[in-house]
Amino acid sequence: MDVQQFLHEYNRGDRNFSGVRLHRVDLRGVKLSGIDLQGADLSQVALDGADLSRANLERANLSDADLTGTDLSGANLKHTNLIGADLRRASLVGADLRQADLRTANLEQADLRGAILCEVNLSGANLTHANLVSAWVEDTHLTEAELGGANLNLLRHCGINAPPTGESRWISWGIH
Repeated sequence: MDVQQFLHEYNRGDRNFSGVRLHRVDLRGVKLSGIDLQGADLSQVALDGADLSRANLERANLSDADLTGTDLSGANLKHTNLIGADLRRASLVGADLRQADLRTANLEQADLRGAILCEVNLSGANLTHANLVSAWVEDTHLTEAELGGANLNLLRHCGINAPPTGESRWISWGIH
């Protein structure tokens, strides 16, 4: 599927694009809220400034993707390949990143408030000035990760009062 057909079908109301291959396409600034991209190949895609809030990206390949300033709030990113992805200033508020691979990803100034980061590989990732307030963390690999200036207040462990698996979580979008 080419990018024009993909956008046309999304704008028509289609939301299920599981397994689609959109390697190296330019989707900067597009609004794809609520889209299902489970298992999609989005490697090296330019998605900077895009709206992927509440998107299902489980098991998707976003390696080396440009997600600078992208809205991924409330997104399902379980088991997602984000190796080398650029997530600077991205909003991952309330995102589910269980077992995601973020090795060498750039999360500088990313907003990860309330995100689930259980069994995530962040080895070599840049989390400089990232906001991890109230994030859920357990068995997360941080070998050689850069955490300078990161806000780790109220960091929570998944084993203690963890969010339930398979159930919806409500996210407050109000002033924090």
